[in-house]
Amino acid sequence: MKRPVVVKLGSTLVLDDEVVDRRAAELAAFVRDGTPVCVVSSGAVALGLRSLGVERRPRSLPRLQAASALGQPLLQRRWEDALAVHGVRSAQVLLTAAEIGDRRAYVNARNTFDELQRIGVVPIVNENDATATDEISFGDNDTLAAQVAMLARAQLLVLLTSVEGVLDADAAVIVEGSAARAAVFGPGTAAGKGGMESKVAAAELAAAAGIPSVIASGRTPLPQLVFAGGTRFAAGATGESAFKLWLRFGKRLTGRLIVDEGAERAVRRRGSSLLAVGVVRSEGAIRAGDGVEICGPDGVPFGRGISSLDAKELEARPSNVEAVHRDRLILY
Repeated sequence: MKRPVVVKLGSTLVLDDEVVDRRAAELAAFVRDGTPVCVVSSGAVALGLRSLGVERRPRSLPRLQAASALGQPLLQRRWEDALAVHGVRSAQVLLTAAEIGDRRAYVNARNTFDELQRIGVVPIVNENDATATDEISFGDNDTLAAQVAMLARAQLLVLLTSVEGVLDADAAVIVEGSAARAAVFGPGTAAGKGGMESKVAAAELAAAAGIPSVIASGRTPLPQLVFAGGTRFAAGATGESAFKLWLRFGKRLTGRLIVDEGAERAVRRRGSSLLAVGVVRSEGAIRAGDGVEICGPDGVPFGRGISSLDAKELEARPSNVEAVHRDRLILY
């Protein structure tokens, strides 16, 4: 089976019926031609607020979560109806960063995506805003889209917006993603909370995981964007396994381990596991299984991994006991 194309639309685009209908027709054509697609769609909060007669996004978290709960069925129905016209079914997938950070939940989600795409169903993905908290929130759906692209092992991530791509000071499209950081970013829209800066960060994240990305206008035909147009981010070279990619980009960090020079040398140069005796101190309420950043004596991070010990066990610095196994560790 072909690798999927992941397409993300922000709230402003989703509120435009013409945009949704046209993109749905193109997505359905991809599916019929044998290319799986996955849609990351904002709009639940915006649709919920519209149903309440509220024009601007409130700051109150309970109010936002209530709006999301009201709007999510409307959002799903909108995509379901738009795709059904073309004989394609859709499914709802709601995620929080907690599922991305937990390896078992991550694999289960990936298996769900694989099966939905195998049977020709389009996953409509959104953050579960009704239950997410600040601590386990993606922050915006651009970041979620990059995580979904990695989870689904996408061939391309398309981030659709209201302009033709990342613009320079003269309002010209910056074609090469490597130059996109030079742009001056404006604020997000009233309907959503993301902006161009979050899209660039998401595209860079996906590219670092080996997935090419494009930021482009939501009114440009998708088949065109597969090959050209917008601001394009080339895929970085990566030979890492799916587990190591998850560890690098998906696993949430709980604390830091400061190690001595000998431990840093052994991990960096010899590829050894990090032994507890080499940990000078730990920072954060670390439990076995938590993600930790690994830092040298100067406090500069050089890797991350999964702790095998609780903070109290680390403080004891037992000899010949692994704090982080080399198979559960990546270097920056």
